Amino acid sequence: MSFDLVLFGGTGDLAWRKLMPALFQAFRHGSLPAGGRIIGVARDDLSDAQYRELIQSRFKAVEGAKRPSAEEFEKFADLLHYLRMDLSKPADYERLAQTLQQRDADTVVMYLATAPSLFTQTVERIAAAGLGGPKTRVVLEKPLGHDLASNRAINAAVGHVLKEEQVFRIDHYLGKPSVQNLFAMRFGNALFEPLWRREYIASIEITIAEDLGVEKRGAFYDQTGALRDMVQNHALQLLCAVAMEPPINAHADALRDEKLKVLRSLKPWTPESIGLHAVRGQYTAGTAYGERVQGYLQEPGIDPASRTETFVALRAEIANWRWAGVPFYIRTGKRLASRDARIEVNFKPTPHAIFRAPAGASANKLVINLQPKDGLELHLLAQAQNSRKRSGDGTQPLATVQLDLDFGQRFGTERVGAYERLLLDVIDGRLNLFVRSDEQEEAWRWVEPLIEAWQNDSGPRPYAAGTWGPSASSAMIARDGLAWSEEQ
Repeated sequence: MSFDLVLFGGTGDLAWRKLMPALFQAFRHGSLPAGGRIIGVARDDLSDAQYRELIQSRFKAVEGAKRPSAEEFEKFADLLHYLRMDLSKPADYERLAQTLQQRDADTVVMYLATAPSLFTQTVERIAAAGLGGPKTRVVLEKPLGHDLASNRAINAAVGHVLKEEQVFRIDHYLGKPSVQNLFAMRFGNALFEPLWRREYIASIEITIAEDLGVEKRGAFYDQTGALRDMVQNHALQLLCAVAMEPPINAHADALRDEKLKVLRSLKPWTPESIGLHAVRGQYTAGTAYGERVQGYLQEPGIDPASRTETFVALRAEIANWRWAGVPFYIRTGKRLASRDARIEVNFKPTPHAIFRAPAGASANKLVINLQPKDGLELHLLAQAQNSRKRSGDGTQPLATVQLDLDFGQRFGTERVGAYERLLLDVIDGRLNLFVRSDEQEEAWRWVEPLIEAWQNDSGPRPYAAGTWGPSASSAMIARDGLAWSEEQ
C-alpha cells in the first residue's frame, strides 16, 4: 500500500521530537508500509536535501537507542521531502495537490502539527484544493479548541468537508503500551473484571507529573494551562480507559461508545464541589535536578501577571452502578518532584483481618505505569518469611510484596511506542485509539465550569518547583482519609 504523509508544521517541535523519531522506528522495525513518502510542510525556504539535513541534526537529541546510524538515516531520508507553504495562501494548497497527484498514492495522511487556531482554515483549504476525497485522512493534535464553543466550531467545520471516519483526533496516551495492556488485562482475562467495581475498589488515582517547566512553549502554554493541556484530553481519556464498561467487540465505535458513557456519567461541577474538590497551582522558583530554577512568571514568553495554572488536582465521581461512591483523583502539573505518569487502583482491605500487618501497610493495589517506564505492578500482602517474630497464634506478620511486569524488559526493542503505533493506525485507517467528536465535546462540557470559575477566583496557589504541588492538593485528598501515593 503506497501512502503520502503530509506533515504540516514539518520543522516544528512536535515534528522532530515525536513524529519523525516514531516514523523512523516504524521504518527500522519494517512496519512502515513500502512505497511511502513523508512530506514536511512549513514556511521555511528549504530544499529536500536541506530538510533531510535538518531532520538528521535533530535526531542527535533523540534517545540513544532510538537514534539512527548514518547508514540507517541515509535509507530513511529517501522517504523525506519538503514543500514550502504559507497556510494562509490557497495557491500553496494547489501546489500541494499537484505534488500529491504526481504519484496518486493509495492513502494520503494530513497531519496538522500546527497551532489549533489554524485547523479550521487548513482543513477547509485542503478540501477546496480537491484533497478531501475518501482516501484522505486528517490527524488533529490537541487541544482541539479553547473551550466547548470553539471545539464545536472546529468539529463542525471539519465535519462539513470530511466524514467522521476520515478524522483522527490524536491523544498519544491512548497509544502507550501500558494503556493498551490495561484494555487487554481487563477484557482479555477473567481475573480482574469481577473485582473492577465499587464493592472491591476503594479509590483510583491518576497522576501525570512532569519535572520540566514550560521550556520553549511559554507563549502557547500561557494561553492554555494544565486543565486544557492535560486534563481535558489525556487525564480524562485515561479515566475512561479505567472506568468504561466492556465493549461488545474491539471495533472503534464500540470502544468509543463506552468511553462516551463514562464522560456523560461524570458528576457535574457545582460551586461547592469546585471549592472542595478542585485545586490549581502555579510553580514558583525552586530546585530541579539539584539546580535552582526560576518560577513560571519568570519563564520566557509568560505574562508577569499571568493567572495560568501549571498544576491541577481534582476529585471526580462517576454516577453509575459500577462506580457510585468511588473517588477518582486526577493530578497533573509541571515542575513537580519527578517525571511520573501512572494509574493506581486501590482495592479495599479484607472485611476481617486474621493476620497482623505492619503499621502503614496498604491493602492490595494495582499500578499501571505509563512513564518513565511502562508496566504493571500488583501489590499484595504475604507472610514475611525472613521474620522470626510471630503473633500469639504462631503466624508470621504480613509484609507488602509486589509482582512487577516491566514491558521494557519483557518485550525489549520490539515494543512499539505510542506515536509509532498511532501513526501506523492512521495509515491503516484504524480508529480504535482515536477520539470521536462527541467524546471531545463531552470532556469540554465537564471541564468548562472549572474554566469559568477560575476566571474570577483569587488565582492559582503557589508551589515551589521540585515539589508535588500546593499543599491544598494534599488537603483535598486527606478529607477522604487518604494520601497521594508518595505521601503514604
